[in-house]
Amino acid sequence: MGWRLVEIAGKTADLWEPDDLVAPAGRALLFLHGYDSLTLAGNEAWTAALAEHRLPCLCPHGPGCWWLDRVYPPFDVAVSPLAFLHGPVREFTAGRWNLPPRMLALGGYEMGGQGALQLAYRYGREYPVVAAVSPKLDLETWYGHGLTLDEIFADREGARQAGAMLQLHPLDWPKSQFLAADPADPYCFDATERLVGKLGSSGIPCARELEESHGGFGWEYANHLAGRVVRFVGESLERESRRLV
Repeated sequence: MGWRLVEIAGKTADLWEPDDLVAPAGRALLFLHGYDSLTLAGNEAWTAALAEHRLPCLCPHGPGCWWLDRVYPPFDVAVSPLAFLHGPVREFTAGRWNLPPRMLALGGYEMGGQGALQLAYRYGREYPVVAAVSPKLDLETWYGHGLTLDEIFADREGARQAGAMLQLHPLDWPKSQFLAADPADPYCFDATERLVGKLGSSGIPCARELEESHGGFGWEYANHLAGRVVRFVGESLERESRRLV
C-alpha cells in the first residue's frame, strides 16, 4: 500500500488508497500539511491507520500558503489555496472515488489544521466532518515573526480577522468535529482550548483531546493521535453515509 504523486490543476499532491481498491471508495480524507510541508506520505503511523480503515487520502502540497482565501503568488498568482481546495481538489476526489455529497472529510496538522477548519467553517454543509491536530489558530500571534503570513497580510489585524474562529457560521457548521492539542504545547493549546470553549458556549458539539500529553508540539504528538483521528473520521463518515440513504 504505497503513496503516489498526482497532479491536480497543475499542482502536486500525495495520494494514498488501498492497492486492492476495485470499487469506488465512496468516502475519503483530505489532509492538509503544516508549515514544515510534510504530508502523510511515508508516515508509518498515519498510513497504518488509513489502511486499517481503508480510507483513501489526498494530501495537496501548499508550502507556506496557510491554506487561506488570500492569493499567495508562490502557490498561485490568481487562485487562493482555499479556492483550489474547494474547486479542483474537491472535483478530483469526487471523480476518483465517486464521492457522494458530504463524504469528503477534512483533516490537518498545525498550519493545515487551521486550514481544514477554515474550509469546514465556511462550507459546513458540504464538509460535515473535520479533524484538526495542533491547529495554529491565532494567526495574529504568528504575524511579524518572519513567516509567510507577513507576505500575505499587511498588518496583524488583517491576520486576526482571517482566523478560522471568525469564519464559524452559527447556523452552518460541521456536524462532526475533533480538535486536539497537547497541554504541553506552548504554540497551539491555548487557542484550541478557546475554540472548544466557543463551540461549547454556542451549543455546537465537538469531540476533543486536550488532556493527554505526548511530546508537546510536533509530529510525535500528531503520530500518537493518528489512529484515533482516522477512526473518528471513518466513524463520522459512516454516520453521514446513513443520512444520505
